[in-house]
Parts: sequence; C-alpha cells; structure tokens
Amino acid sequence: MLGRTLMAYSTTSVVSYVRQPRLSTIPILQLLEPYHVASEKQTHSPHQAALLTGRIAQESASHVVPIFPAGARAPVAGLDQANASIAAALQLADSRPGPRPLDLVLQDGRQKIHQATHPIGQHHGSHHQHTKKASRLTSTTTETDSIDTSTHPDVRLTRATLVPRHAQAVSSNPNLGGYQSWVLQPFSNLPSASPSSVARSMSTSLCPDNNGTVFRSLSGITYQTICGINYDDNIRPFLRVDSFEACIQKCDAHNYDTHGVSCVAALFVPSRLHSADDCYLKSSIAHPSVGTGSVEGAVRYSVAQSAHLPVSRTSTSLLSSLATAPSTTSRSSSSPSQTSSQAPVSASVTVSPPGVTYGTANSVVAPKVGGSKLHGPSENRPTNQYIQYDSAQGVSLSRSLLRVGVNGDLSTGYDISPQTGILDVNIYTQNTLAPLRNVPHISRDGGRGGFVNGQHLFLFCDTGSYSRTTSSQNGDFLDFVSSSVAVDVGMNALAGNPIHLQDGIGEWSDNVGRQRGFAPLTQGEQAYNIAMQGQGQRYAVWIESSIIPLDAERGIIYAPIIYDEVNMVTRAAKFTYTGNTLLTITAGGRGGPAAQRPVRKLFQQDELEWGVVGGLRSWGPAGVGGTDGKVYLFGRGDHGILMARVTADSIADRDAYEFWTGNSWSTIMPGASSNATWIEGPIMDIDVFYSPRHKTFIAVYLTVYADSTFYYRYLKADQPIIPCYAPGGDKNSDYVESLLKYDWSDQQVLYKAQPGLAGGFIYAGGVHTRYFGSDDVVNGGSRMLLSWTAPTGQNPASAASEYQIVTAEVNLT
Repeated sequence: MLGRTLMAYSTTSVVSYVRQPRLSTIPILQLLEPYHVASEKQTHSPHQAALLTGRIAQESASHVVPIFPAGARAPVAGLDQANASIAAALQLADSRPGPRPLDLVLQDGRQKIHQATHPIGQHHGSHHQHTKKASRLTSTTTETDSIDTSTHPDVRLTRATLVPRHAQAVSSNPNLGGYQSWVLQPFSNLPSASPSSVARSMSTSLCPDNNGTVFRSLSGITYQTICGINYDDNIRPFLRVDSFEACIQKCDAHNYDTHGVSCVAALFVPSRLHSADDCYLKSSIAHPSVGTGSVEGAVRYSVAQSAHLPVSRTSTSLLSSLATAPSTTSRSSSSPSQTSSQAPVSASVTVSPPGVTYGTANSVVAPKVGGSKLHGPSENRPTNQYIQYDSAQGVSLSRSLLRVGVNGDLSTGYDISPQTGILDVNIYTQNTLAPLRNVPHISRDGGRGGFVNGQHLFLFCDTGSYSRTTSSQNGDFLDFVSSSVAVDVGMNALAGNPIHLQDGIGEWSDNVGRQRGFAPLTQGEQAYNIAMQGQGQRYAVWIESSIIPLDAERGIIYAPIIYDEVNMVTRAAKFTYTGNTLLTITAGGRGGPAAQRPVRKLFQQDELEWGVVGGLRSWGPAGVGGTDGKVYLFGRGDHGILMARVTADSIADRDAYEFWTGNSWSTIMPGASSNATWIEGPIMDIDVFYSPRHKTFIAVYLTVYADSTFYYRYLKADQPIIPCYAPGGDKNSDYVESLLKYDWSDQQVLYKAQPGLAGGFIYAGGVHTRYFGSDDVVNGGSRMLLSWTAPTGQNPASAASEYQIVTAEVNLT
C-alpha cells in the first residue's frame, strides 16, 4: 500500500510514511490497527497442518493420445473406421513400456490422427514433437510440457477459419449480436449448436437413449457419452453454458488454453440451465458416483477406453441431431450446414485462443463507455473443513534481533516458515481433513486478483478472522494475517449479481478458523511477528497489484515486504518499504490457490518498487498461455510509471532484468527521478491490457485524488497493434513495446463508484480480465469486471465488516 492510498483496519488517524510520498497530492490516510493490542495477544495452540515447504504436487493420470506407427495409413472415410484405427493405436500405445506422456506422440502420428478423425481434408501442415523445458522458478528444477500451438492435439493448424460475426446465427449467443467483426474459430468451421438443443423434450434428450455413443465434438475431438454419472475431480470454476455441446466446447477450449489434455470429461446438467452453473469440467474419471439429477456427460474416447467404459455405437451426427431436436423454446436456430458455407477461408492466419475476436478496422478504434451495472458488495462463503496436522516448530530469535526497526536479514537469511502459506490436499493430507468447529467471519483489506488456471482469484492484504458473527452480536477476535486469498465461486457476476468468495481448505490453521496467510513468510519474519505481537511491530507481505499471467497454469505477483510500526499510545502507524518479493501463484488444487516464494527478496529497499504497482505479460509466438515471451514490470517514479522487463523463464533472476532508459533497454536501473516514463499522471492503481476489439492497449486506473473514480486511456497508435501470435501478427515483434512508441489519449471517466458506507473513498481498484470469456474485453468482447474496496466505518468483527469488496461491470464498445 506504499505510494498509494492506505485504508486501515480500525479507527481513523493520520499515517506517516518513512519515505516521502512521491506524488504531490496524497489524501489523508487511515490507521491500520491490527492484532498488536495486548488484549488481543494470541493464545491459541500452535498452527497446524504443515507440509507447505516442498509442496507435493498431486499425481495426475497420464492420458493416452492415439498414435499411428510411422508409415501407417489411417482410414479417412467414416468415423467407425477411424475409431477402429484409434482402438488399434491404443493397443499399440498400451504395449509400450513405462509412462505415456503427450510427447510420445510421433511426428507423423499426429498428422495421421488428423487424417483419421477429419476425413474432409482438414489435416494440415508440419508438426513438431513436444519438448520439455526446465522451470527456473525455484531451486528445485521441475519439468513442464511446453507445447507449441502448432502441435497442440486439439487444434487444427493452417486453415483457421474467420467467420464474420454478423453472419452467425444471433440466437447461438445473444451477447454476440450486432458487432460485425471477424471471429477466429480455431477448432472448427462450424458454429456452436443452438441453445435450443438444451430445451428439448425428454423423449428426444441425450440421455439415456445415447448412453455409450462415440461421437466427434465440433472441435473434432472423439468423445463417448456417459449418462447419470458424476466424477469428483473438478476443474474450477464451474461454468454456465447454454447446451451440452457448449459444455464440451468448454472442455476443448480448456485443453487448448492449458496446452495439454487436462480436461478429460464434461458434464452438463440441463435442470440447472438457468442457475449459476450447469457445466462441470473434470480432470479425471477415477472417482465416479451416481449423479444427482439428470447428468449428460462426455468423456474423451481414449480415456473412456482406458477405463473400459462400454461403447454402444458410434455416430457421425450426434451433435447435429441434438441441435435439430424438437424444442420448447421459441428461439430460432440454424443448422451447421446453413452457416458454414458463409465462412470465408484464409490460409495465412495463425491459431489464436478460442473465442478471441479481432476488430475489422484498419486503424485503432477509440473505446467508448457503453454502459455499466453495479453488482454490489461480495459475500464470503468460507469452506467448512481444514487440514488437521501439527506443523513444525518455528525458529527462536535472539534478543538482539527482537528490536524496533528494519532488519533485512529476517527476510533474506531464513527459510520459508512451514506455519505460513496455503496447504495442499494430497496423498499425505487428504486423510487428515476435519470439520471446522467455527466457520469464521472474515474482514479483509484491499482486494486485487486475476485469472489463474481456470479460476478467478481475489487477493487481499491484512485479513482478520473472528468467531461467528450475527446481525446482533459481534464475533470474537481470532487471528490476523497480512494476506489472504479467495476464489470466486458460482461466477455470479456473469448474471449481474454480487460475487461469492470462498476461502480454501488449506487456508485454515486450526478448527476455529485462524488463518495461515496466503503469501508465505520467512521463519525470521514469522518469529519476529510472534515475539513482537502486542508491542506494535511486524513484517507483512502485501498484495497491491493484479496478478500477471506467467503461463497457462501460473501467475505472479511482485509483493512489497512491509515493516509496520504502530505507536501504541498515539496509534500512529508508520509503514516502511523494505524491498519486494516474488510470488508464483497456482490454482485448481483442493486446498485452494497457493503462492510460492522462490526468492526471498528480489528488489532491495533502496531501489524503485518494481512490479509493486503491477505489470503486463507479453506473450510470444506460442500465444496466450505459452512459456515464451516476456514479463513487463511497472515502477512508480516521480513523474509517472517507469518500465522494466525480463524473459518469462528468468523472473527469479535479479540480474536478468533490464530497464527502459527512454531510448533503449539497459541493465542499469534508473532511479525515481528518471523521466523515462511510458505513462504520466498521479496514478495509484493501474491495469494495462491489450484489447483485440480496439486493436490497441487500454489503461484503467485510480488516481491519488481520492475521488472514487476509475479512469481510462487508450494508446493512440498510428496503425493497429497486432500481437505476434494473432492473425497477421509479426512473429519477430514484441507488441508490448508499442507502449514505448506512442502517446496515450486524454484521460476519460470509465466508472464512478459509490463511496463506502462511511462516506470514504474507494481504493484497491482493478480489472479482473477474462471473467466474461469470449465476451470479455481482452478476448475481443466489450464486457469488463471491475472491483474495489470500500470502507464501511463499521467494526471489523461486525456482520458488515470494516470493508466491502464491491464489483461492477462496464461495457466498453
């Protein structure tokens, strides 16, 4: 919170900085009053549930990708023959000893599988074997699949189809009507089936009549239908779609985004069509159970065969027959054959992520605000289980280290504390799950976030937990941590409703709801905090920016390490920036989103606060979710925002960073007085993203003037900005460098937020990109989710909490 507006954890007071504020106008700040009061000294049992250090990755099942031996000719006429060849290939794969990862797929085998399953002559191009790249994020080298989009198992390659949006049936997605642009469809020349298919009568339903049927999805992937069965291994978040076919497409799109086959099944529940979610993607079919309600499922054929699921028949027209089944809805639909003939074919474009839409204009399009909708404050929905396990004891500090003032060695000279950070639910901890005796009331400060591995995360700074709170009785104080995390469950903002935030199982340290904290502390920091509690001093790792995507499964945060000193007599607080640390963030595990701290301190106390205000991912030719390209960091200077960058595989290497001097990149770091800014102004919180619809970058930010207003600007490039991975993009260029070449538009109002209940200004404002899928502004749509923190003036132990996390949608045309 340094260098921007600070809101506090209790009563109001003026807060002083250790350093002089770098911007001329800083509003009055409010006092942070955490757990330092002696009456609130911790008396609880030692934190439980360790196993944070050396987190054990859950073992995921290897799924066989059908292959053909070199020189073999696969049949190309009819799905039945293709399935027979696939079965033969599976037998061949089963005969191979050892594991069968994706990179066992032969170079010409992938070509053959396209010939077998795409008999219309849509097999294309050259193919390359997968390669392994070592991750340099931690001292322990781990291997991850690095799959170029040209060899992705689920993507057609060289004849991507561009369909004008106005030529599609508007009924296939009401949100798409009216915007005439080109929609890149990397999976198929055919549009998605009409929503009318989900309203079909029971006599023509998918289940149970088609149970066991083998068919191809619109992406060309072979699936087998499974009726009435649920599987436990969820890929979150749950989704809201309009048909069985759309749910399968979500599975295919997820596999494209993650550069692998992590989604093996898709389950659609028609009875929940108008609920918050009706589509559930599954990472495994190892734990089946009888589904509640009518469950229409599809399992990838290779996985179904490995599990010996019985096949009833094959069908080349299952989806199309469902799309034309009788319906009780009045919406019209077009069959695939009616619209596919309208699609012009381009042989020169490259594959872009599913659902991305690029505008047709030959110049940058100036974005305009088309409307907005306030959702209101979020609701907390904590989980009701925790991991019951005693953690290792922390270190004891000598008396000489327990002094007032910054001691950088406490951050750099100790290992990560096993008492902090999110725990994993794995083979060692799954049998220690126990119910919470008290599902706590949570009061949070701050609230940024982002999209990681299919989940929308909200990250917070100081967070207090309390015993159960009612409208008539405040809860009792339990614990206080400097950061926390919650996942948006239900995706309620899609329908214009307040979001629901859920804390994960791995976040609790005991059965009454004390927390471990999201950002891990070192043993030195944690031991100091425990020893000095009640006296007014502590170390904190705060989350102050949106998550920067790193690859398909991880995000990163450059978080400041803060030394907090409160005068227990006057209650005046002083916050000292002591440098920052790097957090790598993963999501999707049963314990909840987790952060690793691969480097204790990355940038030092006397250096610019690089990355604290945020950054931007520059994707390479592999596209969104790839491992190539660069990470750009923002640094707040005296005259505006400065810029640094590093290759995506070297983010933990301090010496690998380079800095913009105004004319070139240099390894010499500029100081705060540098004039090499890329955007100017009294900016407090900022997010910058590329908009395919407008073919330029857009900056959204709050200023230091405490006016509760989101502003925006767009980059006035003299020609459309096209990413290197997009249709028509230059694979040798870095499109993010455009930020250094062109001027920004004048500042315009994006959204005027309501003040908090206490009348105070909002802060911690940001954009949650990718929330609205293909309709999101970063995918070429117009919808944008904003969030911010609003003070209530209430007791944090009350039902209203001291802060509200509020969201709204803005339409940017």
